[in-house]
Amino acid sequence: MSSARSKIFIGCLVYGQESAKYLPYFLPSLRAQLGDSAQVLILDNGPADFQGSGEYIKKNFPEIAYERAESNLGFARGHNYLLGRARAAAAQYYLALNPDLILGADAVKILSARLGRESTLGAVSPKILRWDFIRQQKTNIIDSGGIVMKAGLRFFDLAQGEPDRGQVDNAQILGPSGAAGFYRLSALEQIKDREAYFDEDMFMYKEDCDLAYRLRRAGWQSVCESKALVWHDRSIGGAGQSVWSIVRNRAAKDRTAKIWSFYHQHIIFGKYWSEQAWLGKIAILAYAGQMFFFTLLFEPYLLRQYLCWWSWRRARAR
Repeated sequence: MSSARSKIFIGCLVYGQESAKYLPYFLPSLRAQLGDSAQVLILDNGPADFQGSGEYIKKNFPEIAYERAESNLGFARGHNYLLGRARAAAAQYYLALNPDLILGADAVKILSARLGRESTLGAVSPKILRWDFIRQQKTNIIDSGGIVMKAGLRFFDLAQGEPDRGQVDNAQILGPSGAAGFYRLSALEQIKDREAYFDEDMFMYKEDCDLAYRLRRAGWQSVCESKALVWHDRSIGGAGQSVWSIVRNRAAKDRTAKIWSFYHQHIIFGKYWSEQAWLGKIAILAYAGQMFFFTLLFEPYLLRQYLCWWSWRRARAR
């Protein structure tokens, strides 16, 4: 990777064979975005006995830097490492990408131009549409217009699952989804939590919500830039807002993902409880109560996460 100063630093995490299948589609779309102002580093969080991703990247995309982590760092620690490299490169902007994406033409250029024009923006989300990887079809269904927040510190992907009718175009959002988020590095420096950008107590899931919330608390705005298009093959869907969509989504969700998401949502409750007004606290209690009774009835294996949360709370208070 070039040591020259780059305006844009693009960081991506890959995870063994599950990520490797996307690379022949993702990397050509990424290569088409690159110019003199951008550099890329891919960090491999996959198992040591799978070398396929590194071999493929080195052989076919030698201009893209590749490193292997000693172990699976998770999303938060992995991107914090990449953000540290971005800071060392004196980059202005950081683009976090999942490998299960196809980037539309000039997406990076469009996102960079938007942040460059509007100094109040801390982050920009592309318009993320669904990619049907099995059928190899780009769809017109919205995957995420960015993260929005409802009462009770409840987070959703804007318009997820809806046909694209322009409803997310230039929408004001809390922040971008971790699948594809374009950040101003100076804004991220301002909101670091215990010297970390993403909260490393969150291994995977909800860390993008937490970061987005901290950006808003610090006064930074975020927007969905609809001219920047990305297609995403989402393996873990958002819950949606209706009771039926929540039940349907959770039935299809991996158990480990449910554990992480449940635990991390309660970390968010704990981090920001004291600063909420009384109406906000009532909303949190109502949402947490719904989660408890749903867990008690349908997913009792999650009850152990309350003990984990209590241990986290005691450790953070020290």
